[in-house]
Amino acid sequence: MNSVLDARQLLAFATVARRSSFTLAAKELYLTQSAVSHAMKALEDELGCRLFDRLGKRVLLTQAGEQFLEHAEKILREMEAARAGLEALNNEGRGRLRVGASTTACQYIVPSVLREFKQRLPKCVIKIEPGDHSRQLELLHRHEVDLAFMLQPDGESKLNFVPLFEDELRFLVSPVHPWAKAGRVIREEIATQTLVLYNKASYTFRLVSDYFRTEGVTLSNFIELGSMEAIKALVKLGLGAGVLAPWIAQPELESGALVSYPLGPRKLSRTWGVAYLKGRRLPPAEEMFIQLCRASTKGFGAEAQLL
Repeated sequence: MNSVLDARQLLAFATVARRSSFTLAAKELYLTQSAVSHAMKALEDELGCRLFDRLGKRVLLTQAGEQFLEHAEKILREMEAARAGLEALNNEGRGRLRVGASTTACQYIVPSVLREFKQRLPKCVIKIEPGDHSRQLELLHRHEVDLAFMLQPDGESKLNFVPLFEDELRFLVSPVHPWAKAGRVIREEIATQTLVLYNKASYTFRLVSDYFRTEGVTLSNFIELGSMEAIKALVKLGLGAGVLAPWIAQPELESGALVSYPLGPRKLSRTWGVAYLKGRRLPPAEEMFIQLCRASTKGFGAEAQLL
């Protein structure tokens, strides 16, 4: 026996064994008696042994047939369990959802998405892997997460990216900051002003550095922090100018605790979205997660940045 056994032959064999009749088995399977007979002959040829003794219109299992029936029924049960499991995964929301997300997304976006997701698919097991941009790419390529909520990656030909919204990085300062009193950013002061920036190892820091390098501004006086909340706290104390997306500080901007100004004549925009490996067909749970992310970030677009 060199080839893989045909599941249809196994089902026909088990049905004939149970009904002790080719005719009755054929009716149950909605096949012709000839088709069932040919299937059993092909199965016996494949196995190299006789499975049935034909006694008139009745068929009885041989010793080899009895032994093979145990294996065939076990295989058919496993196949049915696999089918039932997949149906439950698709129809009942069972299974898992592995999501990677940046620290910022984990703090400001993912919780509300997961709350809604859990209400809709309470039986789905969720695993969240926080990490920076490079970590999310690593997790995706190593198949350790299914989706990653992140900034749009460059040069990643093996990934699909579903854009959700675009934001703009801007200066955020306290109302007592000199720029707030002047009503504008004084470009000549950017290089010497204390800037409060996100983690130096982050993708966002690289974007900010590249932006100012292109603008001919050298960043030499800055504080780096790994928490957006910590950045806002320092900025509200008037200890520097933060570089943040306004949606992260929406309550502070609406209350007047912070004031927002553009980085310069040219905008520094970013695109947020969900990435996953190309070639994957997303199951319903992952499709739902992306749709919930889109709904949750509907007001985060660039047009809503100037609060």
